[in-house]
Amino acid sequence: MTDPKPPVAATRPHSFRHHNVEVQDPWAWLRDPGYPTVTDKDVLAYLEEENAYFESVMAPHKPLAEALFTEMRGRIKEDESTVPQRDGDWIYWTDFEMGGEYRRWWRKPAAGGEDQLILNEPELAAGKEYFSLGAFSASDDGRWLAYAYDDNGSERFEVRIKDLETGELLPDVIPGVLSELVWTADSKGFLYALVNDNWRTDRIRWHKLGEPVEQDVELYFESDEGFRVGVGETQSRKWLIVSSGDHVTSEVYLLPADNPAAPLLCVSPRKVGREYDVDEHEGTLFIHTNDTDPNFRLATASIENPSVWSERIGASKQFYMTGVTCFADFFVVEGREDGLDQIELHRYDGSAPTRIDFPEASYVAGVGDNPEYDIDTLRLSYQSMVTPGTVYDYNVATGGLTTLKVQAIPSGYDGSKYRTERLKIAARDGVEVPVSIVYPKDFPRDGSGKLYLYAYGAYGIAIPPGFSTSRMSFLDRGMAFAIAHIRGGDDLGQQWQLDGKLEKRTNTFNDFVDVARGLIAKGYTHEGGIAIAGRSAGGELMGAVVNSDPELWGAVVADVPFVDVLNTMLDDSLPLTPGEWPEWGNPIEDAKAFELIRSYSPYDNVTAQAYPPLYISGGLNDPRVTYWEPAKWAAKLRASKTDDNVLLLKTNMGAGHGGKSGRWESLKEAADEMAFILWQMGVEG
Repeated sequence: MTDPKPPVAATRPHSFRHHNVEVQDPWAWLRDPGYPTVTDKDVLAYLEEENAYFESVMAPHKPLAEALFTEMRGRIKEDESTVPQRDGDWIYWTDFEMGGEYRRWWRKPAAGGEDQLILNEPELAAGKEYFSLGAFSASDDGRWLAYAYDDNGSERFEVRIKDLETGELLPDVIPGVLSELVWTADSKGFLYALVNDNWRTDRIRWHKLGEPVEQDVELYFESDEGFRVGVGETQSRKWLIVSSGDHVTSEVYLLPADNPAAPLLCVSPRKVGREYDVDEHEGTLFIHTNDTDPNFRLATASIENPSVWSERIGASKQFYMTGVTCFADFFVVEGREDGLDQIELHRYDGSAPTRIDFPEASYVAGVGDNPEYDIDTLRLSYQSMVTPGTVYDYNVATGGLTTLKVQAIPSGYDGSKYRTERLKIAARDGVEVPVSIVYPKDFPRDGSGKLYLYAYGAYGIAIPPGFSTSRMSFLDRGMAFAIAHIRGGDDLGQQWQLDGKLEKRTNTFNDFVDVARGLIAKGYTHEGGIAIAGRSAGGELMGAVVNSDPELWGAVVADVPFVDVLNTMLDDSLPLTPGEWPEWGNPIEDAKAFELIRSYSPYDNVTAQAYPPLYISGGLNDPRVTYWEPAKWAAKLRASKTDDNVLLLKTNMGAGHGGKSGRWESLKEAADEMAFILWQMGVEG
């Protein structure tokens, strides 16, 4: 039997000139001019041909993928449920039916009474290729449920309202929503953010139950095409929050929850480069801001004079403040110190704060589900690379931790079989990059081992050293798993993010390569013994490092990869582009940004060289990384590479940025990717 032949995408002459530079792009035709509707027969035929090739190549490895799926599923409690939590007169929780793909949402009266099924996702998802529940919000009086869902992956959610007394749906239907749903104090309406034709949330509206959606009151419109708006509320629920911002600047408005018709109260007008968010306690605003330092500080102001800020907690060089939440008798400050999560409780009287201690040297901890304002116990979450997810209640008065739930692993788990470390590896400019690593306790340190290395490195998103049941399939086959906390994320503070964006973007790629070489030098692995993976902007990272250092990688997975960076940042008609310029630069107006992006954009820098085995995925309905980015990249790689290594492109024809929905369908995709990695790495199945 002969091996299937990979598809060859046609080339069609196409070029453009910008800043006196001519750029050739012979695969530009893969972008359907009618997008977001994709009907071009040639485009669809190519994507289907690639999908058929994917299935053909992976067919011999389906038994491995099925075995991986079975063992990964065996580590997940089929009838998993969340820890119930009180919110007013009701206690809420979710669960899965045995074998269910989607959650069921429940409540019962706090005073005692029968369980009530208030939303049944399996019923809503029945017969649909894709289903995602977005916002979910019960009114304060417990009568109404507003929820939003997406059934094609486009992230344009439709809002419905359910009467929880009768179980009936109201006729009100609001399409094109992308935000939380925040109820007014009288439970007669809610605020939401509407997405425009270019998939930008640019307006806040107030819907009143029973009134035509066409008559919804527009409370705010954002004219800056780079900004997006959202809605929220203070922890006390006295104030509704309207926020607007891009990746570097924010602006917050407040509305009384009992009078949303009141004029918007601007906390402080936007200043370029300043971010802030707001909570409130008894008429005092608590403002978390980076106005004086990228590690953030806490300021306060009065509702009457919200733009006059007084410092409450100054910025610290050691402690990166990530958020503040105000409860009735105390406020909580969350942050990271040397990249590790910290939680501090502060009294309003200014007495010394209490920091909650956690037992491990590397872990993930945070404030969990705490919907109420006046509480004496604080719900917390905790995990590490060897400790399953744990839910605690922290007694504010005594400092005691009560374990409410430890993640169940039905097939069994013995943490003593694994070891975890937190390393620091010097990058080429001397900066030390943290690395979290877990491996079997008998893992060799002579360079013969194989290792899976993961990173993201953009938008200030930290990748925490958390627990994963799927990861155990690598560990139990003798591989190590490492997370590189590279610049571009905010793992070590906002300056860590700033040092991996705009003109410093290449630090992100260099950090990843240097971590890999450092792990080789320390005996964890060897050249070609490293499998790597990244998603979205992490996929851009994959594209950059396979261009620069292809010999290091034994297998590469790039999911919905942002690889056509130059073309995307030059196209201000695309939904994300104007809001992305603060992260990547504006190559339309800035010749230096144009040259820098052109120098690292993975698609533009594919060359005639050997590339490692590649597994690339995309989503036809993806509004974040459009389907043609991975498609064009795969086509150019096929035409350019000088090796015989396998290259696969899989496009989800009915899904978006997150891949397939449903916990088992998404797990099947993970099993396919894992099978590809194990196959290419020569690891026994």
